[in-house]
Order: sequence, then C-alpha cells, then structure tokens
Amino acid sequence: MRLAGAVALITGGSSGIGAATAAALAAAGAVPLIAGRDAGRLAAVARRTGAIALQADLATADGPDQLIDAALTAAGQVDLLVSSAGVGWAGPVGQLSQPGAAELVSVNLLAPMLLSRALVPAMAERGRGHLVFVSSIVGITGVRREAAYSAAKAGLSVFAESLAYELAGSGVGTSVVLPAVVDTPFFDRRGHPYERSRPAPVAPERVARAIVAAASRDRPVVFVPGWMRFPAWVHGAAPGVFRMLATRFG
Repeated sequence: MRLAGAVALITGGSSGIGAATAAALAAAGAVPLIAGRDAGRLAAVARRTGAIALQADLATADGPDQLIDAALTAAGQVDLLVSSAGVGWAGPVGQLSQPGAAELVSVNLLAPMLLSRALVPAMAERGRGHLVFVSSIVGITGVRREAAYSAAKAGLSVFAESLAYELAGSGVGTSVVLPAVVDTPFFDRRGHPYERSRPAPVAPERVARAIVAAASRDRPVVFVPGWMRFPAWVHGAAPGVFRMLATRFG
C-alpha cells in the first residue's frame, strides 16, 4: 500500500517495536496514531515522531472499542493497523495465574482480532488498507516455559493467515511479522530476563523496517532476522527432528 498520507494505528506504541515503527512510518510519510497504557511514555514518543498519542488498555473488555473510537475521532479513518502490543510471561505453566493468562490472551490475541473486526469493513469498502500482526517465532516453533505466550502468538499467526484468505481480492492486505528476540523492555516486564546466547537480540528498529516493508510491499510473512525461517521450515518439515533438537539444546 502507499504509505504517504496513510493513517497508521500502532498498538504498543509507547516503547520498543511500536515506538520504532511510529518513527519509521512517520519517515515514510504516514500519519501515526500510537496506542499504549503509559501516558507519559506515549507523549514522549509522540514528541519524537509527530505521532498522535491515544491512551488505551487493550487488556480490558472495552479497550479495543474505545481505541477505535479515539482513532476515528482523531483521524477520521485508519488505513493501516500495526498490532504490536504484547504481554509476555515465562515460567512453569502451573505457576501461571488466571488473571495473568487472561491478560496475555487479551492483549496478544483477542485485541488484534477485535481491532481487525472494527477496521476491516471500512477498509474493504474503500478497497484499500493493510493489517500487520507482530507475532513471534515462538508462535511457530514453541518454546519451553512460555507455553501460554507461544499459544497466543500461534493463534495470532493463524488468525492473520485466515483473514488473508477472507480478504483476497478486496484490496486489503495482511502481513505477519515473526521476530526472534528483540532488544526491548519486554523481557524485564515479563518477569524473567533473556539468558540465551542465540539468537542474539536485534534492535527494534530492524523489526520496524520489516513492518514498513511488509505493509508497503504486501509481504504475507516476514521473519526477523531472515535466517529464522530455517528453524520454522525444519519445524514444519520434520517436527520429530525439531522436537529432538529443541529438547536437547533448548
């Protein structure tokens, strides 16, 4: 899609991938609307990027609808949705609390579904638009001690693929961006730091560039870094071999 002049709604826009995406889209000529829970951090990103800040809590039942109302009030329409808000959790599944599980599923999966439900009809009527869903490589391969997070991201990936089939021929595109490890506050907030040596964390700006490319070039699936498509391929082509290697090497 043409990004110059397009109105882009970016969730998780107060830091990390969302903030970097706001800057990248603004540089491409888009009008970013950034959503997040922290008003102070949103305001700081808005000052740096020229974005419009919209405070919203996607973990609440009314959060997605309230965000849509605020976005349409601010800009009149949304041409590009970037669902990059994410909540993580790491640990044995037996220690996952019910409120924690509900928040994880609400932010990572349910909110993107509800935002899409609200925006897709108008995009299809106009015959143009794009939706980018920031999933994760763990939504393809799974990972120990992150079963619930992996499941939510897997659901997001399949939702995006199914939506692409539904919207074929409408002028509305969908993309899934699958980062590995990104150098953001995500790991501090989930309560457990990232301790592996590989894959090495990449800068959020690298993911932001992938998001911009996915939207502007209508790329259905993008891995960041690109070599992560290899473990994803092994997982699909030889699941038994992949599971054996993952069990041994983590």
